[in-house]
This record gives sequence, C-alpha cells and structure tokens, in this order.
Amino acid sequence: MTTQGGSVLERVRGLMREVAKFGAVGGLGVLVNLGVFNLIRHTTDLQVVRASVIATVVAITTNYLGFRYFAYRDRAQSGRTREMALFAGFSAIGLVIENGVLYTATYGFGWDGPLASNVFKFIGIGTATVFRFWSYRTWVFKALPPVAEPAAADPAAEPAPLPRPERRTEPLPEPEPANN
Repeated sequence: MTTQGGSVLERVRGLMREVAKFGAVGGLGVLVNLGVFNLIRHTTDLQVVRASVIATVVAITTNYLGFRYFAYRDRAQSGRTREMALFAGFSAIGLVIENGVLYTATYGFGWDGPLASNVFKFIGIGTATVFRFWSYRTWVFKALPPVAEPAAADPAAEPAPLPRPERRTEPLPEPEPANN
C-alpha cells in the first residue's frame, strides 16, 4: 500500500525519526528548564511561577537552536523571520499551558513544596510538549514538498524509433555528358 508521500511504512518510519529527534532536543530542553527552575528557586526569593516562566524562556531559546539546526534541519529554511515569529508565538502558548498547570497546583491547591513544584512543572512540560510538537511540525518547520521521482523507463511509453531511409539497391544513373 502506497500513499502520495511513499509507503505507509516509510511514512511511519519518518514520523518515528522525527519524534526521536524532537524528543532528543526536547529532553535537553527539559533538563535546561528544570535545572534553571531549581537554580532560581533555591538561590532567589522569586515566586514559583515567575521562576518557572524564566526557566521556560531559557529552555525555549535552547530548543529553537536544537530544532532548527538538528531536528528540522532538512525542513524549509526560507522566511526565517516568519519562522521565528511563529516559533515564539506557539512557544508562548506552550509557556502558558506549562505554567498554567504549575500555577493551578501552586495557587489553586496550595501544592508549592519543592517536590510538588517539580512534579507539576514536569506535568506542565509534558502537556505543553504535545501541543508544541503538533504546532512546530505543522506551522513552524514545514516539511518540504516531496521530490518527484523520475518515472521508471516504460518501454511502451517510449516513442517509436524513426523509420530508417530505404537503402537503394540499384545503382544510380550515370550523369549525361555535358554539351559545351
């Protein structure tokens, strides 16, 4: 079974490679996000959600570089200003999702201890990641159109050879003598 972009198996393999690359960049982003969050939480008096927003912005910056130059390096690279604007917009929505979970846990339920903050920060990151994956691959790092493969040589589709001129088997007539 084949589809416009290749066989179903090829498309699934391509998606799995994309998810793996997205996960590698995202995994680094999670480490940066949680590391900066905990560093700010333990060295400053900033409130939980403010520290989280700062950490998320640092991680977003790291992730853009990883997505553009690793995960989606084979995607269209024209319109860098548009790409960065879309990335920033969708990242901001992800930031609201991620920190909305932490905000709800902290201020809605009063769960603001170090362990609870990290657990809900991680849950927020996971929730926002689903949105980010969809939006980045759909709108920001658009796939290039598939390259058309040259058609296989089909003998029936080839033009018929031109007919060869007939070969004369009789000798040419002798020229008549010229009258001077």
